[in-house]
Amino acid sequence: MAFLVDHLSYTSRKDTTMLELRYSALSETGLVRPANQDTAHAGARVLAVADGFGASGAPASTAAVRALKSLDGEPLPGGSVLNLLEDAVQGAARAVREAAPGKDDGTTLTAMVWTGSQLGLVHIGDSRAYLLRDGELFRITHDHTMVQSMIDEGRLTPEEAVVHPQRALLLKALTGGAGSVVPDLRLCDALPGDRYLLCSDGLSTVVADEELRRLLGSAAAPDAAVRSLVEAAIDGGGPDNVSCVVADVVETEGGQRLG
Repeated sequence: MAFLVDHLSYTSRKDTTMLELRYSALSETGLVRPANQDTAHAGARVLAVADGFGASGAPASTAAVRALKSLDGEPLPGGSVLNLLEDAVQGAARAVREAAPGKDDGTTLTAMVWTGSQLGLVHIGDSRAYLLRDGELFRITHDHTMVQSMIDEGRLTPEEAVVHPQRALLLKALTGGAGSVVPDLRLCDALPGDRYLLCSDGLSTVVADEELRRLLGSAAAPDAAVRSLVEAAIDGGGPDNVSCVVADVVETEGGQRLG
């Protein structure tokens, strides 16, 4: 579904509500691939999904997520979180070059970092992030793929993109042969009741957005949501590794705030 900027644009909070994340992550090999090259992580501050490719795809995705996990234990001021994320991504790029030196090996990376009231989003590749707010599902990342660029230019419809023979061709990723990278960065204001989904394309190319919305909206907790999402991808044939992270923004008990 279309992403609406108004649902993520930052506005100063006018109340003193204390918020925290409740989260869960799950990654499965699927029914076709011989090994799992995805990495998924959910922590108190860092949520991340990376989808590795090539002969060294698994160590590449692991290295990228590990670089972001360095932010998991430190309080992060909202004003500088995007700068910290940009630095962390450059660290992830260096880690991927060391772990996967082949120019055709690499990984996508989609991650969010929690400040206590906002989420900093970093994205490169075709893994995705979604927001479920007030029952509506919004995709908040833009695929860095050839078919997405053709859609943007009006040369391809979304329906045609689904069956395009080069639908998996990435225009941007963390690879062994790449130098510095320019990720998409965004700061998202959080509201109680928000539910975020980060996933590899093993979920998003198999399970339609409307079904994602239904499954996310019907699961009581993040652990139930990730299980139902992965099961839906497996039921759809499980053609690829499938990974997802689900995080809920909730009011804390007793007014204790992380950050």
